[in-house]
This record gives sequence, structure tokens and C-alpha cells, in this order.
Amino acid sequence: MKRKKKTRNNIKYSKIIILLSLFLFVLMILRVLQLSTSTTIDGINLQKLASKRTTKTDVIKAKRGTIYSKDNEALAINVSSYKIIAYLSEKRTEDKKNPQHVVDKEKTAKELAPLLEMSEEDILKYLNKEGVYQTEFGSKGKGLSELTKQKIEELNLPGIDFIESYKRYYPKGQFLSYTLGYAKQENEESDTISGEMGIELYYDKILKGKDGYVTYQKDLRGYKIADSNEVREDAVEGKDIYLTVDSNIQFFIEQALNNAAANYTFDWFTMVIADAKTGAILGMSTSPSFDPNIRNIENYIDNTVALAYEPGSTMKTFTYMAAMENGVYDGNETYKSGVYTTDDGTEIGDWNRNGWGTISYDKGYALSSNVGVINIINRHMNAAMLRQYFKKLGFGSKTGISLPNEVSGKLNFKYETEIYNAGFGQGITTTPLQNIQALTPLTNDGMLVKPYLVEKIVNPDTKEVVYKGKKEEIERVASTNTVNKMLQLMDDTVNGIGNTGSNYRIDSGELIGKTGTAQIADEKSGGYLSGKQEVISSFAGVYPKSNPKIIIYASIKRPPMGLQKPISDAVKDVVNNIGKYLGTEVQSASDNVSLYKLPSFINKTTDTVKTTLTNNGMNYKIIGNGTKVIKQYPAKNEKVTNKDKIYLITNDSSYTVPNVVGLSSKEANDLLKLLGLKVNLEGSGYVISQSVLENTPITDGMEITLTLNKKFEG
Repeated sequence: MKRKKKTRNNIKYSKIIILLSLFLFVLMILRVLQLSTSTTIDGINLQKLASKRTTKTDVIKAKRGTIYSKDNEALAINVSSYKIIAYLSEKRTEDKKNPQHVVDKEKTAKELAPLLEMSEEDILKYLNKEGVYQTEFGSKGKGLSELTKQKIEELNLPGIDFIESYKRYYPKGQFLSYTLGYAKQENEESDTISGEMGIELYYDKILKGKDGYVTYQKDLRGYKIADSNEVREDAVEGKDIYLTVDSNIQFFIEQALNNAAANYTFDWFTMVIADAKTGAILGMSTSPSFDPNIRNIENYIDNTVALAYEPGSTMKTFTYMAAMENGVYDGNETYKSGVYTTDDGTEIGDWNRNGWGTISYDKGYALSSNVGVINIINRHMNAAMLRQYFKKLGFGSKTGISLPNEVSGKLNFKYETEIYNAGFGQGITTTPLQNIQALTPLTNDGMLVKPYLVEKIVNPDTKEVVYKGKKEEIERVASTNTVNKMLQLMDDTVNGIGNTGSNYRIDSGELIGKTGTAQIADEKSGGYLSGKQEVISSFAGVYPKSNPKIIIYASIKRPPMGLQKPISDAVKDVVNNIGKYLGTEVQSASDNVSLYKLPSFINKTTDTVKTTLTNNGMNYKIIGNGTKVIKQYPAKNEKVTNKDKIYLITNDSSYTVPNVVGLSSKEANDLLKLLGLKVNLEGSGYVISQSVLENTPITDGMEITLTLNKKFEG
């Protein structure tokens, strides 16, 4: 009986096992069917996973557009750049006789160290990484030049390779630096170049273009399978931008500001020049400047558009115009100069507090009389009239020029003293570009013209001009009578006897304008800083008066003793050079400044080079006693004047250290590196001392330390 029961139980268990087996089999069949018909299992897209494992997508980098001057000088370009990598995995080597990975780490570190400017220890940290196929060398291993790459390749180090990309390069160094700005890699991991300042930032999207890509089948090692299909979308190259800047006029400005920095002390010095008829910016610069290749930037503010400050007496031009346009100006009307007392007892004086007795408004302008402005406003105008006209000229609003971070300035005046101060440029703030714009009616028969900086934007592939800059008239703000009268007053200010602008007179008498000196506001006290040097001096002018070609505005913060001489010297130098360049003025031989575009002197005999440079009146120095030139500074196609020095390095076996005191950091660095010296820079600006004396023989591995200052006092 027990046996029958046991048998029945066994049969029962067998049936259960069979049923479970059958159930599991059905589940397996269903899973197989699912796998064969579905693309997604457990939230995973199988097709995508498979594709990811068998395909690869490479980015095709778009080439960043080039920035040119109006006269086709390349100002911002792309140059090949390399990233060094080291293969560490032995799996990469198939033939031991031809290793494809780093074999001797100590030797590799020792030979790479001087070329990467890294210590052997730091390099070994990268080479000793475990469990990685390859490694990079941080920021020092990126942005390598073609020359450095070649030197490393000559070492024949196993496992060392390069990835090519590009970097942004500025062939003229500090030239137009604040306007151009700079572009750099977004981060250490990215090869994408993005604009950070100036035109590079403002037109970043247009310059950057659009990256493309190519997707293809890959093998287990990641290499493309031959004859496999690929999906490709070509990159769209960035557009080229041509500025309105004339490289010759920009050169004149840069040279004048450099000369000022060599002879005077100041916080900053800014100059802007525009085409008198169109408003196109022909040149603009601020000193101290910076080299966008090394980005030795002390001040990230572009003074021309992003800095608003109290303009001082250059504002009197526009107060006088406001009176004329409101029909309340009589140039022969007189007043007592010296000191004016407001209703609340505040005394406001002329720069000459003793005054010049009773004089006319016309004479008051030429003598830059504050009291004259006060009397015009008190007798004939009010705050609303003055504010309305200032706004009409564009003060208190951005010009809309194609540069980032432009500010609008402030026109804050309400009470009696504030109104008077505004009339002669205190208590309100303006920018250099606003002043340029406000002067355009004087050269366009009363029409206000908007300044602009971009001549054209061009598709580099098709050469199609996709944008064309042009003159933009805003509105008529002055009558012909007002224009003629104002030009007459500006002429008298500069070319009349004993007037405030006499330091700006040039031989032709064609430069006219108005000077300005504004006290620097004390942000802590709300008043003004005391001391003769605590001023911003300025000049706003037109040249030549008979047929204006340019408008010029220049300003300098904290010149020595508050003097106008640094700014008048610079303005006159620039205007005289422009006069010669444009053919509007004949200079005397004693004032002649030769502009010379350097040819290549490489491989020419020293005698031939000496003859060429001497005949062109150029200043040069031969380094070494060789018979042939092997290097030169500045390089081919750079523009120099007879005031600049050209350095020629000969095929000698030995050289001596030149004197580089007074040169800019870039000039000194470039020259000394040509001679094989390792240069250490301390500070920024101009060289004030060098650690190795002039005429010291140069030896292998010699180092020289240059002490720099943004102001070179000579």
C-alpha cells in the first residue's frame, strides 16, 4: 500500500517537473522571439548599442575666419598647432624591432623636458600612468609650433605622436590689440576656438563657422574599415572680416603712443581716428597695450568704447553748437571772465581764475573759459535745451559700433551748478567713440554720421561679400551756419595767437580743434581728486580744415603735471604723418618720417643690405661679424620708420647681447630669441633694465631677465 502511494507521488512530482520544464521552454522561446523582433530590451536600444560598437564619428573642425585691415593686411589668422601624445600600452606594438609605444620612459622624459619647458619629474608623472592606452602632457603639451614638433620628431622617440589642430595667431603682436581682442581654446579638453575680447568676441559666431562630421564603420582597433560606407557633412568655414582700419594710419597711432610711453608717465593714452566724411574708423589704440599671442593683459577694458569718463572742455564745442542751434548765440556778446558765483554761493572759476577781463563768447571759446559757458547757459539756455542737444548728438546712448561691452555714459544734471558743469564737460561722462560721432556734423554739413568698424564680411570659399559696411546718416543736427562758425572757432583756438590750442599748431595750419582738461572724480568722497596730475587731458579735432579728411579724438589720464604736451606731441606726429600719407600736406625735410616696408634680407650680403637701408634713410644695427644676413627683426613685410631700429643677424660663429632697454616686451623678446637666448620677463610693458649687459658674448643656454614697466621714462 505504501509502495503504491509512493509511486503515485513520484508520478505527481514528475508531472510537475515536466510542466515546469515546458513553462521554462516556452519562456525561452518567447525571449528569443522578443530578441529577434525588438530593438529595445530592458531599456537598452540594441541597434544603437551595436552601431556604437561598430561605428565611429569624427568631427571636421571648421576653420576660423581671418580678420584683415582695409588694405588687406592679415591681423588675425590660423596657424597649425600640435598636441603631443604618448602611447603607453605595449599592445600597440606588433613588431618589437619597431616599437610603437614608449619603451624608455626616463630617456623620453629627459629629451622632451627642454622642448616642452617641463621638468623631467612632471613628464614622468604622465608616462608612469597605469592602465591607460595613451596619455597627454597637460597645457604644456598643447599649442606646439611646427618648429617644436619637428625638433621632437628628430629625437625619434618610440610611442610619441602628434594630433594636429590650429591656434589663433596675431602676426602684428600688439597692433590694434584692444580692437581685435583675442580668441583661444574654450578649455583644455576642447579644440574649439572662441572669441574672448574685441572683434573676435563680437563676431565670434560668424568667424567660427560650423563644424562638420564623418561617420564610418570601424574595426576592433577603431580604424576605418576599407570600402565601408560613410556619412559625411562638410564643415562650413568661418567668414573673413575686413575692418575699416587703415594699417598705415594705425601704425602712425601705435608709434605715437609708444613714443609717448617712452618719454612720459601716464595711466593710459587713447587715440581714435575716423574718416571725416563716412565715419569709418581708420585707427584706434590704447597704451599700455597687450600682445594677444601671450595675453599679457593688465586692463581688460577697451577705453574707446567700454570706458566713460568726464570729457572736460572738449564738451564746450557741443554747448556752443547747442546755443547756435537754439538761436541764442551771439559771438560778440561779452561777459566778465575769471570767477562766477552761483545763486547758492558756489564759486566756479576759469583755469585762469584772474580771468582776461571782459571778453566775447568767441574769445572765451578760444581761451577755454568755463565762465563763458556758464554765462551762455545762464542768460540764454536751460537744462532741457542742453540735455536735448547732447542727446541729439548721441551722448548718453551707445553708438552701436561692432565692439562688445560698449557703455552709454551719463548725462546726469539737474541743479544750477550741475548744469553749468555739464556745459564744460564735468559731472557727465562720455566715451571716445561718442565724441568722434558728435564731431561728424562739422565735416558733413550738419549731418550726424554713425561710426563703423567693419568694411565687409566675405565668404572665403565663394568670395561672396555677405555684408558691406557703409556710411549711415542719423539726422541733421546743425545748420551750415553753425558748422562754419564752429570750424572758425576751432581754427582760432589752435592757430590764433595765445589761445589754449596753440601747442597743436602744425606748419600748414590745417589742424583745428579744441582741448580739454577734466578733473578726475573721487569715487569715495563724491568730489574730485586734488593735484595737478589728477586730470584727464583731451583733444578733439579735424584735419585738414580746408577739406576735412579725418576726425581725431585723443585723451590721456594723469599726464605729468597735467600738461597737454604728451598729447599734443602725439597728435601732431600722427597728423603730420597722415598728411604725408594722404598727400594733403607737404612736410619739411627736417620733419620727414619715412615709412618703409621691409623686404627680406635673408641670405643677402651685409654690404648689399647696408646700402639698401642707408639709401632709404633707415636706422639699423648689424649683429655679428658675418658677411651674410641669416635672420632679421622686424620680419619681412613689417612697416617701420626711420626712427625705428632694424636688427640684422649675420652668419657669425658668435654674437653679443644687444641693448634692448626701451623696447616693448614683444620686440625685445622676439629679438633675443632670434639670438638663441632664453628670455625671462618680469612685469609688463617696456624694458627698463636687462640682467645681461650689452656686448656680453652670447653662450649656449644663456638666460636673460628683462625688467618691464608699462611706463618707460628713458
